[in-house]
Amino acid sequence: MTFTVGARLDGLGRTGTMTTPHGTVETPAFIPVGTKATVKAVLPETVKDLGAQAVLANAYHLFLQPGSDIVDAAGGLGRFMNWPGPTFTDSGGFQVMSLGTGYQKVLSEQFAGTGQKGRDGSDLEVAENKIRRAHVDDDGVTFRSHLDGTKHRFTAEVSMRIQHELGADIIFAFDELTTLLNSRAYQVEALERTRLWAERCLIAHRQLTEERADKPYQQLFGVIQGAQYEDLRRQAARDLGSMEIDGQSFDGFGIGGALEKENLGTIVGWVSEELPENRARHLLGISEPDDLFAAVEAGADTFDCVNPSRVARNAAIYSPDGRFNITRSEFRRNFTPLVEGCGCYTCTHYTKAYLHHTFKAKEMISSTLATIHNEYYTVQLVDSIRRSIIDGSFDELKEETLGRFYARTATRGVRSVAGTPR
Repeated sequence: MTFTVGARLDGLGRTGTMTTPHGTVETPAFIPVGTKATVKAVLPETVKDLGAQAVLANAYHLFLQPGSDIVDAAGGLGRFMNWPGPTFTDSGGFQVMSLGTGYQKVLSEQFAGTGQKGRDGSDLEVAENKIRRAHVDDDGVTFRSHLDGTKHRFTAEVSMRIQHELGADIIFAFDELTTLLNSRAYQVEALERTRLWAERCLIAHRQLTEERADKPYQQLFGVIQGAQYEDLRRQAARDLGSMEIDGQSFDGFGIGGALEKENLGTIVGWVSEELPENRARHLLGISEPDDLFAAVEAGADTFDCVNPSRVARNAAIYSPDGRFNITRSEFRRNFTPLVEGCGCYTCTHYTKAYLHHTFKAKEMISSTLATIHNEYYTVQLVDSIRRSIIDGSFDELKEETLGRFYARTATRGVRSVAGTPR
């Protein structure tokens, strides 16, 4: 067994333990994103010290640079980046399509299901002032690198080969990204394409596992799509949840695609109700406090998102009372920690005035210190959610946390959308 269920909420929420060759992950857990084999601006040792149990890197980016073969020759992702614990790799499907069209993962719900046509006549519009760099067909995706424009081809088999070379403990099946802009007809078409790719991923995964029998077994997670449509989400969960080819089935599941923020918990709940109880569920691309609570209640076990580190590099700091920008003039002579009582390295060693100065002076250490704090805040928040499920205080923690965080954040208008790009 690679996943065991522990304590439960009244409903779908639960704690659990994921077992990998490089250690266990106690869930619910937030998984920091190290897209290119690095959590930007932070040493792997520091990521471990702030409480992270695992990290997630990306197959698309590591394929382009330095090359999955180089990571393989180094001994795999963990050894390459000097990370001792469990590792995840995303399949690259999201990056191929989002970078290929110029769109991020989520579009405003006002566009949901409109099916507006792009300049090339396809259902998936290309963002304004962007050119299409990716073309999907039933076999895979042809795309041009965002780095140098070179042409490449990803298929289910190619994604599996790349991820086996990267050597992560948990890898994801190749799926087609859709957005809220896509029409229902296109969502149906893409869902079937993703289902067929999932079958091919299982076959390729089994073959590669046999070929690389000297390597630790890598768990393969299928990815559930279906956008905001209940019947499509449930259908995808049933299809992938029961899928088995030559004795190979999915070891867990990712929940992907566009999620309307106000319906995030509902959508995750649809999927959780259909998936096997004894396999882990990873929600791709969320980290905001309200999304985390909603997702845990709906049965998600792990999460990843670039947002804590991304906003940190733009001077946005997480606190129990909402997010604030450290470059505001009021912090110039403030010699208190970013958050009083916070146990992170930044708050125990530096002041608001120092971070204000380093951001204003454009010193690299500003990103490092802010990222340490934001990742610590997010990791520790999910850890506290896990403890609250065990001791029965989940409802109280949710009310207190969200009441404080959004009392300030909402007034400043900085609440994020669900599904921040991963």
